[in-house]
Amino acid sequence: MICRLSDGPRALTPCSIVIFGASGDLTARKLIPALYHLHGEQLLPEPLRVIGFARREKTDESWRRELREALEQFSRTRPVDAGQWGTFASNLHYCRGDLTEAAAYQRLARQLEGFGEAALGRNILFYLAVSPSQFGAVVEHLQRVGLLERDPPMPAWQRVVVEKPFGHDLTSARRLNAELTRFAHEQQIFRIDHYLGKETVQNILMFRFSNAIFEQLWSRQAVDHVQITVSERPGVGGRGGYYEEAGALRDMVQNHLLQVLALVTMEPPVTLESESIRDEKVKLLKSIRPIPPEAVGRHVVRGQYAPSQVEGQPLPGYRQEAKVAPDSDVETYVALRLFIDNWRWSGVPFYLRTGKHLPLSASEVRVQFRPTPHVLFAARCGETLDANALTLRLQPNEGISLRFNGKVPGTSVAVRPVRMHFSYDSEFGAYTPEAYERLLLEALAGDATLFIRRDEVEAAWSIVDSIRAGWAGQALTEAEFYPAGSWGPAGADRLLAAGGHQWRNPQPAS
Repeated sequence: MICRLSDGPRALTPCSIVIFGASGDLTARKLIPALYHLHGEQLLPEPLRVIGFARREKTDESWRRELREALEQFSRTRPVDAGQWGTFASNLHYCRGDLTEAAAYQRLARQLEGFGEAALGRNILFYLAVSPSQFGAVVEHLQRVGLLERDPPMPAWQRVVVEKPFGHDLTSARRLNAELTRFAHEQQIFRIDHYLGKETVQNILMFRFSNAIFEQLWSRQAVDHVQITVSERPGVGGRGGYYEEAGALRDMVQNHLLQVLALVTMEPPVTLESESIRDEKVKLLKSIRPIPPEAVGRHVVRGQYAPSQVEGQPLPGYRQEAKVAPDSDVETYVALRLFIDNWRWSGVPFYLRTGKHLPLSASEVRVQFRPTPHVLFAARCGETLDANALTLRLQPNEGISLRFNGKVPGTSVAVRPVRMHFSYDSEFGAYTPEAYERLLLEALAGDATLFIRRDEVEAAWSIVDSIRAGWAGQALTEAEFYPAGSWGPAGADRLLAAGGHQWRNPQPAS
């Protein structure tokens, strides 16, 4: 029994994609591989042209050769199919220009006109894989040369995709929003959080709102607390310069973790339309109880990884990484306790944590249900009788597990936790599309469900800014350093212990 909410691939209109920052890492690692795979699955519109816009002097052929080399490294299917690449690469073109150079945008406009088909010059997806400080200049130049219109005549369309970080605080995010909406409607702006493109993150809404049995449990009456963990085994590596500006709070909590929290806890939307879903996410984010700066120490723990050894291998501390200040106080770990002040979740603590150089890379949501009453089995077993839990494993080993207690076989009476598990691999096979494949397809279709709206961004920044204000001017203490390869500073355990809880660490893939 399959209920199809759509009739297969959507009918997409012929269009062009212009990638600003075409020489950057994102283009080579994510965007071109995603478009190549969509082309191979015949999901892209016909005809389609892709123009890379960047400062370096290149020809169409030299850019294509660079992308082919990168594809051999970053494609999810290797080796690259020569025939498929040939037909895809024939649609790749290059436009040299500086982002501040008016004449470069005139060249871009002429190049789009030169494709011959009118739709390729009027239906355009502009992908801004550049610094947020350059967003305003790009959209202004596009508007001046007539490539971006606030109200293009039907059926023409233009859309602008922007990458995170969307600002570095609430003030800068509002300024960016104001710059973009001077030249484009909010409906034309698609703010990407690649986490929302993951199949397992999208499945949160399906799991919650298509299964009646869980709705009865999804509230303060049954839930004791919720843990959301996004752990990363590697350190910052070559991203030290970026991390010095961002830190874990801005890099992970402000977008990925708060987005997952919103999907897990939001109310049912009125419809499955994008604005209905995004309305409920915004309501949820605005329901999160603010943490005033003076209370940050009671609700938030930060940390930074220090040198250590794991299995005999030395691991550097954050301060020893390239492009990191030797006395840096930037956090590479954050754990926080949040409360949602609405009827459904009143009084339920939500624990969020993320960090670099933790024991393994994993993303999961664990819904810990209330313990059984202290009678019968609970009276005999005490704390050794584990409470029920539901775990949504977002990556890797994607799946959903329900943990409950069962009798151990034998003549004696003993009880221990057992697991019912749904695995994506076992049920649907190993293939799941990369997040950018889905997000690019949705942007081409004009569906904003998986993208972040202006008020979502601002609501998330207001939560994070208050925490940063509480840290302002405070150097890291010795207690806030944690050995690389561990689960973080001891303060994170104390944060949960204060409420009678403990972290449930993700388990390695079996």
